[in-house]
Amino acid sequence: MSMAEQTAGSRILIFAGGLCGGTGVALSAAAAHLGGAFVGTAASFLLMHAPVFLTVGLLGGYRILRTGSLILLVGLLLFSGDLLARDFLGSRLFPMSAPIGGTLLIGGWLVMAASALVHPRRH
Repeated sequence: MSMAEQTAGSRILIFAGGLCGGTGVALSAAAAHLGGAFVGTAASFLLMHAPVFLTVGLLGGYRILRTGSLILLVGLLLFSGDLLARDFLGSRLFPMSAPIGGTLLIGGWLVMAASALVHPRRH
């Protein structure tokens, strides 16, 4: 991976971390004031994953670590997006979107854990 590609990936993760954090805070307030069974859960997931994206984005990380964080991001978008669609739109994103997102979240964390067991390469 070229330095430009790595920098772009880092910027995407930093952007995602900031966006997840800000959205998580806003949704926490919405859950407190407006209710909604799924809004609070989505807010918690966004807030708990925001530091991961910021950390990997700021530190760079190895390819497998960046890959794990991108898998987390896709899973988080599907999982939280489905929960928010249920409360705000009254329907799901698509059938099985939350379970697929949850499975990707689990997989992303396992990929990140596996990154500690492989020989580090920055390429």
